[in-house]
Amino acid sequence: MKVLIRSVRIVDKISPFNGQIKDILIEDGKIKQIGENLDGSGMDIKEGSNVCVSPGWVDMRVASRDPGFEHKEDLTSVRLAASKGGFTEIVLLPNTEPVVHSKDTLNYIKQSGLGGLVKLHVTASVSRKAEGVDFTEMIDLHRAGAVAFTDGEHPVQNADLFLKTILYLQPLDALLMNRPEDRQLTLYGQMHEGVASTLTGMKGMPSLAEEMMLTRDLKLLAYALEKNSKSQFSKPALHVSLISTARSVALIREAKAQGLPVSCDVAAHQLAYTDADLMDFDTNLKVNPPFRQANDHVAIRAGLLDGTIDAIVSDHNPHDEECKNLEFDHADFGITGLETAFSLAVMHTGLPVEEIVDKLTVQPRHILRLPALFIGEGQAANLTFFEAESDWVFEKSFSKSKNTPFLGKTLKGKVTGVINNNRLEWFD
Repeated sequence: MKVLIRSVRIVDKISPFNGQIKDILIEDGKIKQIGENLDGSGMDIKEGSNVCVSPGWVDMRVASRDPGFEHKEDLTSVRLAASKGGFTEIVLLPNTEPVVHSKDTLNYIKQSGLGGLVKLHVTASVSRKAEGVDFTEMIDLHRAGAVAFTDGEHPVQNADLFLKTILYLQPLDALLMNRPEDRQLTLYGQMHEGVASTLTGMKGMPSLAEEMMLTRDLKLLAYALEKNSKSQFSKPALHVSLISTARSVALIREAKAQGLPVSCDVAAHQLAYTDADLMDFDTNLKVNPPFRQANDHVAIRAGLLDGTIDAIVSDHNPHDEECKNLEFDHADFGITGLETAFSLAVMHTGLPVEEIVDKLTVQPRHILRLPALFIGEGQAANLTFFEAESDWVFEKSFSKSKNTPFLGKTLKGKVTGVINNNRLEWFD
């Protein structure tokens, strides 16, 4: 494949061409030449108004539902939705049926994405069936290609299991990912605990449930390092998924200041709504962690700006009509987010586009121990093209599930195309 991309602004802090408007010539999956007024004779030429290019985006938190729940999402549809959202690599949670706690299931998922436009990275569960009781064979799963270990949608409640996992993964230089939530405090909860939950009569999910578990996890991480004082970490040993409260941001900031090897992310949709927006019982707004309050938004934006929050994720969580189109207290938690994550980051984080791209490219790759990418001659053409200032209407979702409040809405920040593995998709 030979393609010439005309007059694109390069957004890549690592690249020597960062901030420059250049032509990019791609041949056989590699960037052959970067320059001005390049000869495009006999080539497929792509161009657009105000198009930017960055290294391909990485989404660190995606539920694929395949195997086991293919009617909600399968490995083909999740890759299609990812490409439409600008992602060339996605990290899949282990919460399938069966759970990814064996090499067979892990290899099934990995093989399905080989050579495709969107690369699939697979996490394996910490515990068998993600039930929080018995360990999986983490060494074997790590050798088989598990990019990280997590029970995914099930926070690790058992402190001993959490601690031993940290200790077990240290010699492997492997990553533990965990979402902090004390499930005893959120039992039967439907939304953030506050004025809105009182007015609607719904059981609240207190911020305390997240903050207590995060405090525990950070203390156990520090204790594990004391137990193994020879350990040296150039990359995070613990990644905290989906922080949502002001206190959580402060806890992560304090932990980093103390030198703990910890990183964290926030869901792109978290800043789009507050708990007050749930007054009309729209089940598409039922997410976990729940939409919090305005002061939490302020703290999250500050955490994104100062680097406390390392990455932005979609938390793509597809559900069919039977799981969402019913009474609020019976509906499942979750939003489909792959196709809207970039736009929501542009619209709600307050970050300049260069910083948003950093949190979708450089930081996820660092956390996950993936090879660094940059835009330069001779480098692999793993790229995302976008128009940061363009408006677009989210008219159609390519996910199998449609549980998103953004369908039909006008959004800012349009994905123009993606290229990876010598495959190109250009969206008109």
